Amino acid sequence: MLREKLKGYKLILASRSPRREELLKGLDIDFEIKPVAVEERFPGILKGEEIALYLSKLKAGAFGFGDGYDNALVITADTIVWLEGEVLPKPAGYDDAAGMLKKLSGNVHEVITGVTMKTKEKTRSFSSITKVWFKKLTKEEIEYYVSNYKPYDKAGAYGIQEWIGFAAVEKIEGSYFNVVGLPVQKVYAELLDFIR
Repeated sequence: MLREKLKGYKLILASRSPRREELLKGLDIDFEIKPVAVEERFPGILKGEEIALYLSKLKAGAFGFGDGYDNALVITADTIVWLEGEVLPKPAGYDDAAGMLKKLSGNVHEVITGVTMKTKEKTRSFSSITKVWFKKLTKEEIEYYVSNYKPYDKAGAYGIQEWIGFAAVEKIEGSYFNVVGLPVQKVYAELLDFIR
């Protein structure tokens, strides 16, 4: 089992996301949280998957393997919402969130998570892409969701595990957990391969 194989490592989730923490806990493995501080900027020439991978690598590169972390295995991730060639980031406020949901309304978009695993010796990055179909949202539905759920810490201004996911998501193609913030099945498989 993965828990046994990880015994020689100090597994670190370098993320402030409570959703990623909860998802990784689902794999029954021990880890600690040690967020890294980076400015989430990326070169303008990057597209979709390249952006998520670039940002996860940036976060992994910011982790210091100093005191007591020589045997660390760090996991970093970044999730973006990609719609018609444009990134929908975390909204700046109410109007921004409502505007993003208006764009997502009646459309299909991609949720892309880039994940990087890093030890002192090696690094591996991979990504997961999930397509999400939204029904046409009314102005009232958008206002209700933004007012009640304040999705300002979420890429694309929504959390699929919240009211909007139940009311507006018609179908998805790919990993549901990826849309929440971490493609845990892929993380599990990649971890097993990474440490063997």
